[in-house]
Amino acid sequence: MKLNLFKKYFLTTAVIVILSLTFIMTTLSFFVSSFLAREKRSLLSENCRTISTIATEGMKTQDFLDNMSMIIRVLGRAIEANIFLADSGGNVFVCSCNDWIISGKCIHNESAISQRIISAAVKGEYYEVGTMDNKYNDVFYTIGIPLYDTVGNTIGAVFASSPASSLKSFLGNIFRMFLLSSAIPLILMFFSMYAITFRLTRPLRLMSDAARSMAKGDFSKRIPITSDDEIGELALAFNQMSNSLVQLEGMRRSFIANVSHELKTPMTTIGGFIDGIIDGTIEPDKHKYYLEIVSSEIKRLSRLVQSMLSLAKLESGEMKLNVTAFNISEVLFSIVVSQEQRIEAKNIDIRGLDRISEVIVNADKDLIHQVIYNLVDNALKFTNEGGYISFNIYTDNDGYVIFKIRNSGEGIPQKELPYIFERFYKTDKSRSAVKESTGLGLYIVKTIIDIHRGTITVRSMPGEYTEFEFKIPA
Repeated sequence: MKLNLFKKYFLTTAVIVILSLTFIMTTLSFFVSSFLAREKRSLLSENCRTISTIATEGMKTQDFLDNMSMIIRVLGRAIEANIFLADSGGNVFVCSCNDWIISGKCIHNESAISQRIISAAVKGEYYEVGTMDNKYNDVFYTIGIPLYDTVGNTIGAVFASSPASSLKSFLGNIFRMFLLSSAIPLILMFFSMYAITFRLTRPLRLMSDAARSMAKGDFSKRIPITSDDEIGELALAFNQMSNSLVQLEGMRRSFIANVSHELKTPMTTIGGFIDGIIDGTIEPDKHKYYLEIVSSEIKRLSRLVQSMLSLAKLESGEMKLNVTAFNISEVLFSIVVSQEQRIEAKNIDIRGLDRISEVIVNADKDLIHQVIYNLVDNALKFTNEGGYISFNIYTDNDGYVIFKIRNSGEGIPQKELPYIFERFYKTDKSRSAVKESTGLGLYIVKTIIDIHRGTITVRSMPGEYTEFEFKIPA
């Protein structure tokens, strides 16, 4: 059966807790049983030695057996053990058990104690946890101590046997006490584990549901942030990712709409004029005029496609920086010289070139050339007749190369400045006044500056000027 994360976490934790408790109980039982076994052995050994001493001294009396029977019966009841004395042949001659008292016979004297046990006892001490060679039907703790006569000769052994069932019963009581004392904490712990596990996995379930919704195109779901731990950070990152996806989706739709618009308008114009020429609607003497318009629209389409290809390479990372050291001032001079006809056609005053000195920068020369060209081209489009364009290039104290270009003209409304570097963005005036614009030039400029770890800004005073400034590490 497939388990979800909640069940896996809860069951794993529960198994670990149960195994830990089992280990604790097993370890506790082992140490308790070892301790009790040592205590039982010590108790039996001490009483056997006491009885051996008493028996040695009492052998001088005539009622020795009666006295020993009474003594071992009292001690046997006190320590919950069977005490019996045997000669060196293994024959029991006095015992504390009830059957001996009643009839003089018991399980201890039904047969002689084996010589293995007697030999071990008379040599010093015999100890076992067992049945004394099947003399008992159950497990007993048994101690054997040498028995001496009045002159110190070994004449037999004193034995004491206590049933191991008493230890089992004691361990059982401890185990029951342990279970009863841990039952309530265990129940509380399992409820706590359930609640904590549910709380930990709930954001993950919500993320899974939200991810499935995103796969279907629904980006509206967000994950509630209820903690400031790793799960909370994950939920925050997921929400930020969702917001980014919403923005990307909006940009994608806007991009498709803008591309469709930019392609549709010139294609409609081209198709209309060519159809007019073919079907004779446009008179022959006007063919050249309209064909020039068609040519202009085709060039506009070509620029749009080229800009989109450059943009795709920049955004995908396919365009690698070819960093070299070059004089950025020379790049500006060559671009301004190449635009001499456009400058003279609008009678534009070029300012600042005479004050610009050599400025060396380490960057991709071709890409920086495209940045400066786009900014100069943009300034030429929107500078008024008889206006001016000023330039300035210098290196600041922080090691950045600063490039500034300002042109006179109508400027850009303040509300439109934040959007000026977006793809396909055009102000209303530029869309109507400059047909050859693709709306991608400034976006490409910003992208190139970004990959050079630089910044670009724009300032404008409507009716007076527009100024672009970019800076890149020298």
